Amino acid sequence: MWIAIALCFYAFIAIGIAEGGLGVLIPSIQETYNLTSASISLLFLSQVTGYIFAALASSLLSSSMGMARMLLLASTILTCALVTYALSPDWWLMVATGTFLGLGIGLIDAGINSYIANEQQQADLMGLLHAFYGIGALLGPAVATTLLAFNLQWRGIYLVFATFVGIMVAGMLWAVVYNYRPLNKRVQVTETNAIANLRVALTTPIVFLAALFLLIYVGTEVSLGNWAYSVQSLSRGTPKLLAGYSVSGYWVGLTLGRAVTGRIVNRLGAVRTLDSSLLLLGLGLVAWWLLPNQLLSLPIIGFALAPIFPLTIWLMPQRVPEAIVPAAIGFMTSVASLGAATIPSAVGTLATRFSLEIIPVLMLPLAVIMAILHRLLIQCQVR
Repeated sequence: MWIAIALCFYAFIAIGIAEGGLGVLIPSIQETYNLTSASISLLFLSQVTGYIFAALASSLLSSSMGMARMLLLASTILTCALVTYALSPDWWLMVATGTFLGLGIGLIDAGINSYIANEQQQADLMGLLHAFYGIGALLGPAVATTLLAFNLQWRGIYLVFATFVGIMVAGMLWAVVYNYRPLNKRVQVTETNAIANLRVALTTPIVFLAALFLLIYVGTEVSLGNWAYSVQSLSRGTPKLLAGYSVSGYWVGLTLGRAVTGRIVNRLGAVRTLDSSLLLLGLGLVAWWLLPNQLLSLPIIGFALAPIFPLTIWLMPQRVPEAIVPAAIGFMTSVASLGAATIPSAVGTLATRFSLEIIPVLMLPLAVIMAILHRLLIQCQVR
């Protein structure tokens, strides 16, 4: 069983690296293709169709193929997408490839979240899973910043990212070839399970609310990860190396927060932990907006965001009937991934129209919306 958990943890490191490194590379990509902030947002939007397919297909694929085969397929797709990013001679080919990147990440995210939620009900393990995503997400900008400092082009950096994901391909191939039982069990579901994912969301209010909550959360998390470097380096004049490592500081805060999520929940309970996180998030965002010359707010924001995603997933088996947990989690995580494509894209468009300094301001209403949805989720659970 521990090998399965280790492979899941590494998978989250890999997708964290793939997603987290983009923010540092955006200025280089813009320079190569002569793009505006609005144009670069197409890279986020192109991932939407991949996420939608993952939302429909994740539980169906895992039940028909087995988790290991689905994760092998997903990691292979993701690796090929990253290699195509690196080699793409044309901007529009890169945009089109975003669909496959979204598909690969969406299937990995939904599949592993469902697997961990079903295998282990402790908040510690779910928190640790997402802490490993944070490790990957902080490694992404740190590796990208360091390699850029050594004059490696952004295309070469994407090949490095593809290598990290390629290790996951090797691990899942081993699980398939040797029929490693913990990752090859199949859950018996109906043949209409893909459609049932949508039906669950539309007919169970708490699942729909949780999916919307996570969509806003992921959009906020990714917007900060992708645009903070541009805000710090291009708008506020922070030296590029320091700006890059300040983004890694954001992911360090997220990782540390998730590593201690289980202990905080044991002391405060899940609901009060989320209340505290959202309050701290608001304070951190105000500091990032109004105190532009300090860099401590980004790690604080990361720490505040840390418990939100894993606790929302962890609470679902307590909020919905056991029979629909896999469909609910698969739907929620894939819909949440839409936030990673749509919200950073909208933020980039507004930054082009106004200025990069609008980005810290835009994060505040998103935090307010999350706080409102959190209270609605509590009310639905009580009923």
